[in-house]
Order: sequence, then structure tokens, then C-alpha cells
Amino acid sequence: MNPATELAPQLKQLRLSGILDSLDARNRQAIDAKLAYTEFLALLIQDEVARREQKKFATRLRRAAFRATKTLEGFEFDRLPSTNRALVHDLATGRYIDERAPVLIVGPCGTGKSHLAQALGHCAVRQGHDVVFASCSQLLASLNAARATGAYERKLQQLARVPVLIIDDFGLKPLRSPADEDLQGRHEGDLEGLPGPGGSDAAGVQAAHRSGRAHRPRAAGARGRRGEVDRGRGRGGLPRRPRRRAAAGRPR
Repeated sequence: MNPATELAPQLKQLRLSGILDSLDARNRQAIDAKLAYTEFLALLIQDEVARREQKKFATRLRRAAFRATKTLEGFEFDRLPSTNRALVHDLATGRYIDERAPVLIVGPCGTGKSHLAQALGHCAVRQGHDVVFASCSQLLASLNAARATGAYERKLQQLARVPVLIIDDFGLKPLRSPADEDLQGRHEGDLEGLPGPGGSDAAGVQAAHRSGRAHRPRAAGARGRRGEVDRGRGRGGLPRRPRRRAAAGRPR
């Protein structure tokens, strides 16, 4: 009798049914290589761990809702020589997530801001972080829908619990009430301090507090230069507090 048939219900009971996918192949490998029982078991466990990690990665990637598969490997640095490549690769390590530092990517249209933002998000997903990617209009629409159904605070807290929130196409047009309040932190735990439109749109990568409150950015984004990335670092590598800026969508 095939041992896999007997093991199947027990492995399912233990939530290890994924082992069945590689059991036959690993069994043949163990026989051919005359592996010890512990070595055979180690191979099965490694397969199960790899399967679970891949499943988690696929789930995080689906929840991130990226527009397309944009990775750092596919970013054309040669086409944008003014982009600070060293800083981008430093951001790819995810250190800004541990520091809970905001990242603003600004510049004219067609300079790869959305690609770069999604690529950094993809790096964060690979590092095991939950990520949400949305355009500014999509984010505000979801908050408006939640407000209409009385679920605004719950939606806000749900967003605040996400370790990395990426807001694309920020600053394309002025924000009116209550959209400006949604992004300016009128309520406890909101996202605040994001710069207003300054002749270019922006993609914001927001690292949130894991306590459930959104991080209040203390660094204003650079503006004007093509594809510029600003992490607003101060003494000790921490974000520095900028001079007071006008609220998003409001005149100075």
C-alpha cells in the first residue's frame, strides 16, 4: 500500500498536508542516496517551511494590490542618472520601516516615481512586511465610503496598522474637506505632515507604528528635482522635524 495514502489524513489533521506534494520525490531521493531517517525528515520539513513562506509571500503580494509587478531590478537607473542609487538601495533594505520614517518620492511625470514606490513595497513584502499600495484618490474614496457607512474610525485604524502604506499620485490636485482632514491628521492616529502640491506629484511610502497609530511624519519631502528621493534624516539617522509646511491642498 502507498504510505502516502495512509499518511494523508494524519498530515491533514496536523495541518501538514503540503508534505504530500514532495513526499514521493523525497522518498525516492532518500532511497537512492541512502539518507538517514533524520535527513529524510529534515528534507520534508524544509519543503513544508518553504511552501508556507511562499504562500505567505503570495498572500502579502495580493493584499498589497500593486498595479503591476514593478521591482527594483527592473528600474532603469541609467535612464534617470540624477536618481540617488545608493539611497534607493539603502531604502530597499527596509531600514526606514524599523525607524518608522516617511519616504517621499517627488518629481515630474514619467520619472519612475510609481515604479520606484512599488519596487520598495515589493522589497518590503519580500522581507515579510504587510504593504498596502493605493493612489491618493483610491485611498480617499475608501475613507469616504467608510465614513458613509459609519466605519470611518475602523478603516483608519486598519490603515494605521499596516507597516507600510504607499500613497501614489499625491498632490495632483488640491484637496477639499474632508479629504484634507483625512491626510492632515485632524484625528488621533491619522497620517499628517505630508507636503502639499508643489509643481510635481509625489509617491509617499509611509512606515506606520505597529501599535496601531500611524506614524506622524517629521520630514518634509524634497521637491522639484527629477525623481528625487528624500528620507528626511537628522542626527543619529532619525527623521528630523522640518519647518512648518502648508497643509496638503491649501495655499500658503
